[in-house]
Amino acid sequence: MNNGRPDRVSVAMLTIAGLAGLLAFIWPLIVAPAATLDGNSQSPFIFAVLLPVLLGIVVSELSRGTIDVKSLAMLGVLSALGALARPLGAGTAGIEFVFVPLILGGRVFGPTFGFLLGSTTLFTSALLTGGVGPWLPYQLLAASFVAMGAGFLPRATGWAEIAVLSCYAGVSTILYGSLVDLSFWPFNLGLATDLSYVAGAPFLENLHRFVLFSLATGMGWNLGRALTTILTLCVIGLPMLRILRRANRRGNFTEAA
Repeated sequence: MNNGRPDRVSVAMLTIAGLAGLLAFIWPLIVAPAATLDGNSQSPFIFAVLLPVLLGIVVSELSRGTIDVKSLAMLGVLSALGALARPLGAGTAGIEFVFVPLILGGRVFGPTFGFLLGSTTLFTSALLTGGVGPWLPYQLLAASFVAMGAGFLPRATGWAEIAVLSCYAGVSTILYGSLVDLSFWPFNLGLATDLSYVAGAPFLENLHRFVLFSLATGMGWNLGRALTTILTLCVIGLPMLRILRRANRRGNFTEAA
């Protein structure tokens, strides 16, 4: 696999995908939706945008030689590993192990690989566990952001690298939960509470309401997810990084660190 940061084409594609994905989450804060619009109606649209982006990234990387069959095989292996790891905690109190392979995969194989890994892992997990629903496209995007971001982290080695990854894991897994909460908050809470989304209200007002909603309902799970990921990285992070980097030298994908 090639060493170095992603080239300009990869960065441009990831930027477009990232901005489009972010807009899919925050649009209720900046646009007053129609009264008949609900969260379920947005899911097909998100899928319609996400799938061509994923396919476009794969085709582009294959055509430019920055990804090969071995890299796709590694993507499949890590996706399967993450899909199998996800049900272990069953989400109890936020205990989730799926973000460990996502972060390690994005760290070793780079942000483009990480973006693909986040989506393929969560999609595979949903198929295995019957978790397909209107929430799935948002989970795919948020997981892709987590894995992609790991590929942009600064270089480090040994326990310093684990410290960097742990700090990133703590922040990114909490943001993952917040983004997923944001995807359904405007539609599922109702209109009669102080934490409800108000269509057409100023951005800061709705943002304030969402922060309070997230702290009151999801922060316990988000903190549990963050702690689980950090502790698991501290225990198995170094040997897993060595294994993945050994595989990295035998394939052909851009490496982040």
